[in-house]
Amino acid sequence: MEKLKNYIHGEWIEGTGNGIPLYNAVTGEQVAVSDTEGLNFEQALDYGRTIGYKNLSSMTFYDRGEMLKKVALYLLERKKKYYELSYKTGATHTDSWVDIEGGFGTFFTYSGLAKRMLPNTPFWVDGETQKISANGTFLGTHILTPSEGVSVQINAYNFPVWGMLEKLSTSLLAGVPSIVKPSPYGSYLTNAVFQDMIESGILPEGAVQLICGEPGNILDYVKDGDSVLFTGSATTGRKLKSLPSVSGNSVRFNMEADSLNCSILGLDAKPGTPEFDLFIKEVRNEMTTKAGQKCTAIRRIIVPENLVGDVQNALSKALDQTKIGSPLSRETRMGSLVGKQQYDEVLRKINILKTENELIYDGKHELVDADYENGAFMSPKLFLNDAPFTKNISHDVEAFGPVSTLMPYKDAEEAAALAKRGKGSLVGSIISHDEKFVAETSWKMASQHGRIFVLNRDNAKESTGHGSPLPTLMHGGPGRAGGGEEMGGLNGLHFFLQKTAIQGSPDILTAITKVYQQGAEKKYADKHPFQKYFEEVEVGDSLETAGRTVTDADIVNFSNVSWDHFYAHTDATSLTGTIFDKTVAHGYFILSAAAGLFVSGKKGPVIANYGLENCSFFKPVYAGDTMTVYLTAKEKINRGVKGRNIPSGVVKWLVEVVNQRDEIVCVATILTLVAKKSPFIDLKDVQKILNGLTENTQPQWGKMSPQQMIEHLEHGVLTSLGDPEADQCFTPEEHIEKYQDSLYNHRKMPKDFIAPFLNADGSLPELKHKNLDAAKQSFTEHLKRFSIYYKENPQAEHMNFVFGKLNKEMWELLHKKHFTHHFEQFGLI
Repeated sequence: MEKLKNYIHGEWIEGTGNGIPLYNAVTGEQVAVSDTEGLNFEQALDYGRTIGYKNLSSMTFYDRGEMLKKVALYLLERKKKYYELSYKTGATHTDSWVDIEGGFGTFFTYSGLAKRMLPNTPFWVDGETQKISANGTFLGTHILTPSEGVSVQINAYNFPVWGMLEKLSTSLLAGVPSIVKPSPYGSYLTNAVFQDMIESGILPEGAVQLICGEPGNILDYVKDGDSVLFTGSATTGRKLKSLPSVSGNSVRFNMEADSLNCSILGLDAKPGTPEFDLFIKEVRNEMTTKAGQKCTAIRRIIVPENLVGDVQNALSKALDQTKIGSPLSRETRMGSLVGKQQYDEVLRKINILKTENELIYDGKHELVDADYENGAFMSPKLFLNDAPFTKNISHDVEAFGPVSTLMPYKDAEEAAALAKRGKGSLVGSIISHDEKFVAETSWKMASQHGRIFVLNRDNAKESTGHGSPLPTLMHGGPGRAGGGEEMGGLNGLHFFLQKTAIQGSPDILTAITKVYQQGAEKKYADKHPFQKYFEEVEVGDSLETAGRTVTDADIVNFSNVSWDHFYAHTDATSLTGTIFDKTVAHGYFILSAAAGLFVSGKKGPVIANYGLENCSFFKPVYAGDTMTVYLTAKEKINRGVKGRNIPSGVVKWLVEVVNQRDEIVCVATILTLVAKKSPFIDLKDVQKILNGLTENTQPQWGKMSPQQMIEHLEHGVLTSLGDPEADQCFTPEEHIEKYQDSLYNHRKMPKDFIAPFLNADGSLPELKHKNLDAAKQSFTEHLKRFSIYYKENPQAEHMNFVFGKLNKEMWELLHKKHFTHHFEQFGLI
């Protein structure tokens, strides 16, 4: 039987012991063996702290976000084999989708967050700068840097893929190397996904390691700077947290434990209402999805005391209709538990629940393409606790399977009190259309819950469900649930980051943070900052404008244009008792006039105004006052651009408006989209570049001669003129949009692309010009024709063999890329 290999200190290593046999939860057949005996855990931790930390922490947040996206895309292409393994864990197709593609989705989400919101630096400036001196020469702020250690991540058996990727999404993005320790059960699926992550070559050396089997004494070697993330039972979690190596070395510890989550049916949600039907459907789903093996599953069903019978009947019917059996069957809606050992453990907990609660539903389901003897199948079980304020077992004991307990309540006060008797939960839900009931119950139960999910007819179509943790929201809970926090958008990164206060002068803080601080030295140059490409802009680049004297006519005209006739701008007789001496200029006029002073009218790399932040007005501006503006590049934010958008970044500019007395009257931060410099040649430079091409110029790749290359480019130009019109496009219709979008990005053409229009034997067309000089002349003449043609026919479109029908803009982009590709082929640029 195949032994699962472990991946530590950059090598795939097999354990030296007998290991743990892993079985197919549906058929009982052995699948693999997990074994960690003989592994050097101390060496694995040191490898992560040194090689892994060095490689990951030196990357920027932006680049780590791009890394997550590439890994997720790589895994997504290989998902079919993961599903085949997932079915062996007892998971249905839907269960597997949540685990597998839900895990990939977490990587995609964090990649998007990084590229939208995180800096292109290895550190992250957190919060606003604090002015801690009277004259502003001494400032303070905070930066976040990767904690200098390794993260040991211990995952549960219920989600072999999502459990791993959910934790890695934040640790890798934070720049912290990780050691993944999945539960042995289902670890063959984790192992398969992990193998592909390594084989992709995308992750830097030492970024991730994998231990498939028992963790041994790995936690004996954790040190200050390391972290431990644990998902599993609260009992085990507390033991690990109290280990001397963990508590004594101040090792960061995050626990996400089992919890007795509840769902509350509102007093208004009577049979016949949409909410009643939604409640039954949601409880049924949470009892049967993953066969109830979810830390977020509904364990306590809290309903109005007069509706207990209605809920029991409706839920029993819904459970009766749930087909149980082999995940390979299309009929199956609920699979098996992860294995016989787990089955025995759930049965033990069921017997404890029976001592105090009545078993009111125990469906004897016929299995689809499976049998109870070989597989770890268990039918759903519903208990009734008729006195939930005196009978406590259902608030204390969790059967981690398709098991839940129904219990009555009288009013909102009782519903919230019962919810809190779980002593800390990951999630609680309320299904009601009564806003007052929902609000009152939510406030009262919030202190004992990590998440509250409210469902009703208004959000049902788009709801993600009671049991679905989302990357942008916190996953964790107080008390019994472990007191931990995972994900929650960018907040999930903070666990892995060291927060450090930085104090110093404005120049020093600017140098450290790469964000311009007011009072720091400004860098003036002849070139207008708005004429610089994103890569050329430097933090501190500044412009001092000419002055503009505000007139009464300015104030009156702005009132008329904006329709802002607030009395302070228009009625001098109403100013008694106000802060104004006379009619005052509008704040937005000051901003508009400032923009008029600092913008560059000439077309340049600045694409658009992207937004406005932190605008404050400090002094009134009256007619006769003269405004001068200081514009300074404050911060640069790299930006992922999709589709047919110009590759660009965001530049934040500090705008300081002063009056004739050098008093600051307005400070704001404006955001602009600034184009990145294209790596492709401008068409007007072609003639000059061609001067360097001779008959003796040798290609750096491919087999073209100089003349063949020029005639090939000429053919492309003629095609863009419809002379002759290309008769077909060789790219399938479903890929055309993607190909056309690629014209807008700055990625160069591949060197090994085989043109689909070549002769059958791959040879190039025969030469049509007598020599290279004649070919050059003809090519440049047709290029001039191209420019004139699209000025006269701006709406014209012509077919391209690869990219389909293209307009003027697309043809220009294609020619720039194509010319650059071949000019680089011959070493001309």
